[in-house]
Order: sequence, then structure tokens, then C-alpha cells
Amino acid sequence: MVLGKVKSFTVSYDCMNDSNVPVFSSGDSVSGRVIIEVTGEIRVKSLNIHAKGFAKVRWTESRNAGSNTAYTQNYTEEVEYLNHSDILIGHEIDEDNSEESLTTLHSGRHEYAFSLELPQTPLATSFEGKHGSVRYWVKAELHRPWLLPMKVKKEFTVFEHIDINTPLLLSPQAGTKDKTLCCWFCTSGPISLSAKIERKGYTPGESIQIFAEIENCSSRMVVPKAAIYQTQTFYAKGKMKEVKQLVANLRGESLSSGKTETWNGKMLKIPPVSPSILDCSIIRVEYSLMVYVDIPGAMNLSLNLPLVIGTIPLHPFGSRTSSVSSQCSMTLNWLGMALPERPEAPPSYAEIVTEEHRRSGQELAPTRDEFEGPLFAYIQEFRFQPPPLYSEIDPNPDLVSRTEERRPDTCPSR
Repeated sequence: MVLGKVKSFTVSYDCMNDSNVPVFSSGDSVSGRVIIEVTGEIRVKSLNIHAKGFAKVRWTESRNAGSNTAYTQNYTEEVEYLNHSDILIGHEIDEDNSEESLTTLHSGRHEYAFSLELPQTPLATSFEGKHGSVRYWVKAELHRPWLLPMKVKKEFTVFEHIDINTPLLLSPQAGTKDKTLCCWFCTSGPISLSAKIERKGYTPGESIQIFAEIENCSSRMVVPKAAIYQTQTFYAKGKMKEVKQLVANLRGESLSSGKTETWNGKMLKIPPVSPSILDCSIIRVEYSLMVYVDIPGAMNLSLNLPLVIGTIPLHPFGSRTSSVSSQCSMTLNWLGMALPERPEAPPSYAEIVTEEHRRSGQELAPTRDEFEGPLFAYIQEFRFQPPPLYSEIDPNPDLVSRTEERRPDTCPSR
């Protein structure tokens, strides 16, 4: 009898998302099939699967130990997140090649389902870096008598979700710095920089609105810029290796001496990047927004605003709404106490303090002698008077202009 051959041997996942990409999170069920297509009959001892997940770090450093001697030091570290095995056909691998222990697969296509639960504990997000990686996969092994085992491995992606709808990640980030340039015995005016962004957490594809003011009181031409950086940090054997990469950047207008530039929400889009990795003990992936002033012939004046790239996007209620307030609103709706669409106007002053109450208040007699006199009469006169109407027009413009004339001016642009 001529034994058949294995035409194809593959692993397929039962994907639940629209993009048909195997993406899972901690606690999810990973299911799929091992597909074997054969021509003719084959005898199989066992078909096994092995699911694994690891974070691995590796780099080398060369060191000199004398004038002519050099050696290389390897730094490696590993953290296991997943280790699961299952047998789909047959029994444990042994040396028993008896006919009773073998399974016959007839010509055609054969599918064997598998399923496993990812750990409930936080997992590291899948990542490929310069000196390390986080990978998850399922490997299938087909064992036949008197033949080498066939192996096939297919990776899947794990996202440890980061919800940016939390008070910490919705809080604004801001900073201010200035710098004075010196050249020998001459000192020019300062360069000042202030910047702010609406929140700390973003998701890929969003644009960061940058609010900044750059003032150049120096004698040089400067250029304001902004950039998003990714910092990969790897840890092994008590050592650390750091890699910093530019993700996106933008450039403002050149500023001559005495000029000021204002960014009223300048947009910087975040490209498709890996989410932040903050909980892995040997690999960290962090992001920052650097707003800086490029100064020719001197060190740049820069502000670093930390960012967290998450996986759960901003709540549709807006960037100022935290997850806590959103949950409160939903709770009110569940209890049938939804807030009205238009809030009622506040009561007028006349509704709170009647004319009779105001007059009676003015007729109150002092209870202590020290309140008698012109000061007490002045207080009583205005005790129940309504507040002045709000106006954006300054009632004393001359006083303000005189104050500004007396203020010392440090920069021509002010």
C-alpha cells in the first residue's frame, strides 16, 4: 500500500472582528481550527497544539578589556504570559508505533477545532521593537510513525486595552519655559515658550490640538516646532537599553527678533502606532509630545508633555467628559431622572429679595454700639441692593491705560 501525502497543514482562527484579523485581550477565548488536507490515507500518531506568549528582550554590548582584548556581553530576559497545550488526535507522544495507537486519515480535508482561554491577569500588548518583542502564537504538530513531525505556527495579536476615558488621561497637560542666550559678554533678551494640550490620552488616527505661545526677545531668528516621539525601553540583567523614534512632527513660522507666534489649536495627527505598554516588567513603550523652539547655534528650548496612546477611543460626549461623569449620566437615565434638554434660567433678584424685605432690612437697628456711624449706614444702604449688570466694556478704560504705561516692558513685541 502506498501511503498518502499531506498536501497542506495550516492553523486558522475564528476571528470575531470585521477586519478578520485575530485580535484578543486578556480573558478572551481563542478558538480556531487545525486544517489538514491529504491525498490518500495517512497514519497519524498524534496532533497537538501548543499556545504560547512571551515578552523577550535581547541585545549585545562590546567591551574592551585591555589594549587588544575585547569581549561581547549578551543581555537577555524573558517573561511568559501564556503556556497551554492540548491533544487533538491520539495520545501523548511515545515510541509505541502499534497499529492500535494510530489514527487513519482518509484522502480529503480534515478540520480539528481547538479553544483556549487567555489568562485573566493583564497581558502585554503584542509588540515588535528593536531589542525586544511581545508575541503570541499557536503551534500545531503532526506526528506520524517513522517520519519527522510536521509543524506549523500562526501568531495572533493581543491588545491590553487602555481606556482613555479616565480622569487621569483626560486631564490637560501644560508647561512653560524660557531661556536667555549669552554670547561672550553680551546677553540678549529671553525666548519664552508655553504650551498646552487638552488631554493626556489619545488613540491612533486622532489629531492633537496644540495651544502654544512663543515669544522671541533674543537677537536670533528661531523656529517653533512640535514632534511626537516613541520611547522604547528594554530591561535585562539590571541594565537598560533605550530607543527613541520620531513618530510625527510639524513646523511653525520663523520668528525674527521681537516677534511672537500663537498656536490656537495647531493640529498634529497621530499615525498608526502601537499602544503604550506600561505594565510589562522588561519592555515599556511610552510617548511624549515635544513642543520646542529651534535656536541656531544653541540648545533648543523644549517642553515635554507626556502622552498615553490607548485602544478605547474618546467617549462621544466630548473631550471634557470623563468616564465617571458619563457613568453618572447613564445612572440617572436608568433611574428615570434624566436631565432636561434645556436647563431652567436662574431666578431673578426680585424673586429672591422682595421690595418689602429690602425696605425692612434697611430699617433694622444696630445691636451693638460699634456698628453705629456713617460706615454702618453705608453698609445698610447697600445690603439688599441687586448686583450690577454684567458687561464686557471696561467702565474705567483710562485707569487701565495709565497702568499699562507705567509697567516696564521687557520685549518689543509686548
